[in-house]
Amino acid sequence: MKDLQNEVDTYISQFKEGYFSPLAMLARLTEELGELAREVNHYYGEKPKKSSETEKAIEEELGDVLFVLICFANALNIDLEEAHDYVMAKFNTRDKNRWTRIETDKME
Repeated sequence: MKDLQNEVDTYISQFKEGYFSPLAMLARLTEELGELAREVNHYYGEKPKKSSETEKAIEEELGDVLFVLICFANALNIDLEEAHDYVMAKFNTRDKNRWTRIETDKME
């Protein structure tokens, strides 16, 4: 994750404008999430694409979401790896018995 954050920072750092404000970044993230939702709806929902709409892959939209999320984190000096570790610790403690686990066969 650190490599991804550094790569995005290197890219953004070449422009005078730099990172957008947090509010603008949130708007961009919402925009990209909407595009992802549209693609998921086309593939898995009841709304097929119009013949005039261009083909976009869910992977492309997820990539856009990831890029903006990394920009958002970088702009706020948030280490996404640390954020991930924090969330996983939370799930592994608070929510450890929340979901039905897949049972594995015991070897005899």
